[in-house]
Amino acid sequence: MAFITDVFARCIVGWRVSRSLHTDMVLDALEQALWARRETKGLVHHSDHGSQYLSIRYTGHLAEANIDASVSSVGDSYGNALAETINGLYKTEVIRHRGL
Repeated sequence: MAFITDVFARCIVGWRVSRSLHTDMVLDALEQALWARRETKGLVHHSDHGSQYLSIRYTGHLAEANIDASVSSVGDSYGNALAETINGLYKTEVIRHRGL
């Protein structure tokens, strides 16, 4: 799963779920977020070191949208705290609710 979260608005603005972690999945989530927000001035995209987020296609798409990329250091729990909160909510609300 890939989520793009607007931290200031406290909402998910783009998401995709897939059986694989290919770049296309995260690009689809980014496209949904760009469509939802339209304005990209001053945006910063923060991610972990996942290869799909560091791919040339993904970082190029961020650059085309004038979005600055930020990547946390390896093993940085502070950089991943928001992402883990979103993942936890997803697992609680969707996966465990369905009994999976």
